[in-house]
Amino acid sequence: MLNRRLLRVKVFQALYGYFQSEDADIVKGEKALFLSIDRVYQLYLHFLMLPLEIAHIAQLQMEEAKGKVLPSKEDIEPNLKFIDGYVLKALEGNHLLKKKANDQQVSWVQHQELLQRIWRKVKTSDFYSQYINNEGADHRKFIIQLYQRYILDNEDLYTQFQEQSIYWDFEDCDFAINMAIRYFDKIKSEELYKQLPAQYKDNEDDVLFVRDLYRKTIANDADNTRFIEEKTKNWEVERIALLDVILMKMAITEFLQFPSIPVKVTLNEYIELAKQFSSPKSKLFINGVLDKLLIEFKNNNQLKKSGRGLIQ
Repeated sequence: MLNRRLLRVKVFQALYGYFQSEDADIVKGEKALFLSIDRVYQLYLHFLMLPLEIAHIAQLQMEEAKGKVLPSKEDIEPNLKFIDGYVLKALEGNHLLKKKANDQQVSWVQHQELLQRIWRKVKTSDFYSQYINNEGADHRKFIIQLYQRYILDNEDLYTQFQEQSIYWDFEDCDFAINMAIRYFDKIKSEELYKQLPAQYKDNEDDVLFVRDLYRKTIANDADNTRFIEEKTKNWEVERIALLDVILMKMAITEFLQFPSIPVKVTLNEYIELAKQFSSPKSKLFINGVLDKLLIEFKNNNQLKKSGRGLIQ
């Protein structure tokens, strides 16, 4: 479930903390790194459970409306199309999801006021009205659009999660929500989709990748720094943005220490990370330095690729 792009991001963040610290501890840093990865999966489970939480709030409000002194026909006979939809039924019946959520202590208790505000916006929208009044409207598409309109990029929601845990940032929320949307898109009926992606695509391989990338980037720091210095003669490494330096050190480590990862994959990944985390000019700068280094590594026969790493 957690792809290599995200794993690289988490290693990058851990290395930034390590190289910034005056008394860095590689073991403590590694523990914090894996905890941060665990927390992203926990966040993903939160957003898988969210439709049930919103539906629960909707149901409570419908029950309260029936108790009005002068209830309307709509209060007495509310439209149950949303809370009875097949996506919610599938989530409710997914015992593996519920067990995982319970094991990970996933809870929306702290966010009830925010969820009520979200539901009020949904309930009073033309978007919701069109859905409940259209017999042919698909429940799965409604849930996905609800996330895209009211959950994705919801600053109040993101801020509350960030305040709840130092390991949850805006990028994590974006990733978790988009992964939840992809999960919902696979639900075709309440019966046919009761699966749940594991935290890692390949637990042993991915854990080893994270650990090795973190530790080997630190272990080879002196060599990596020298490589960068040789290709940036007009710059002092100390004057290059630390984010750029760390990204280049990670890329060099993958080039030289990870035989099964193709060079193009590594190069593309770190250019994308430069776009995401560094300055607008960093992409070109990092690409230029890494291109020069690759030529040197190839000429010196330093690239020891094998298996999948041989793919051009």
